[in-house]
Amino acid sequence: MLYWIGSYFESFFGPLRLLTSHLFLGGLSVILCWSLTYLLLPRLAAKLPRDRGRQHAVQSAAAAGKPTGAGVIFISIFTLVELIVLPATLQSLMIICLTFFAMLSGWLDDKAVNSWSEYKKGLIDLILAAVAATVLCQGQAAEVWLPFTKMTLSVPPPVFIAFGTLLIWTAINSTNCTDGVDGLSGTLCAIAFTSLGGLLYFVLGHKEISTYLLLPHVQDGAVWGIMAFSMVGTIMGYLWYNANPSSLLMGDAGSRALGFLLGVFVIKSGNPFTIFIVSAVLLVNGGTGLVKVALLRFFKIGIFRTVRFPLHDHVRHNKGWSNTQVLVRFALVQVMITMVMLVLLIKVR
Repeated sequence: MLYWIGSYFESFFGPLRLLTSHLFLGGLSVILCWSLTYLLLPRLAAKLPRDRGRQHAVQSAAAAGKPTGAGVIFISIFTLVELIVLPATLQSLMIICLTFFAMLSGWLDDKAVNSWSEYKKGLIDLILAAVAATVLCQGQAAEVWLPFTKMTLSVPPPVFIAFGTLLIWTAINSTNCTDGVDGLSGTLCAIAFTSLGGLLYFVLGHKEISTYLLLPHVQDGAVWGIMAFSMVGTIMGYLWYNANPSSLLMGDAGSRALGFLLGVFVIKSGNPFTIFIVSAVLLVNGGTGLVKVALLRFFKIGIFRTVRFPLHDHVRHNKGWSNTQVLVRFALVQVMITMVMLVLLIKVR
């Protein structure tokens, strides 16, 4: 909205040109998302439901009784700020709405007396992922660039939607499974969004730079970069209260929306393999457990029998790591993977 105000009225009042600057709007969006989340979370926390403790989770008793579902607050703040500040396209507006619906589905589960079944939640995630993949496809063949090669592929819409749906669904559930240690899921998502925001805004969204690096130019890359950085600001406001020992939890309302956006940003980068670079720890920590459970439940195939999943439960239970050690070590591993792999990825191109 602000972008259009600046476009229409800059001729009457020169300083309004600032509202047409993506850099200015991006900075404003990040500041608003952070400050509103920081200010409103403690004031609205009393209205949130209380955590019931996760069955079989390590140290679940420590979380029981804390306000949960904080995602309903900070995702709503993110949605409102983006609708006002973001120089949005129709596609990005639809994704913002779908992010809100992903949050809403998690919130309804957070506040339910009896938690929803895994199949019900999985089906809702699948529907949201399929709709998002369809929105991102726009009914056209998509150009996908591959890692460590100059090759690009033209992917037909049915294939794009199928694999896009799988990617987003996996991101949602991997992020949700990682939300079991104070600050862990939020920190890993913030690292991923920072990396993807930089890639979309400064590299793929910049025509000269993307051309020089032999990468496809994403015309609205700056818009998606602003969204990614804005979510980082939102997460920073939340982590202030979720740092160990936490005073509130994001719940499914937060983790499902964050995972949804993670999958969307990866798809917008044009390289689905980017998910293994920016969120490798998320996938190993939560996603591997999904594979283990699926193989055992549907095919009676047992893998990683001596490893507990999510992996953060294994290192806490079997290795004696504290919550702080899990957070710091997982985050350090992810930062190193991201730095090394992104440099190699771009350099080889």
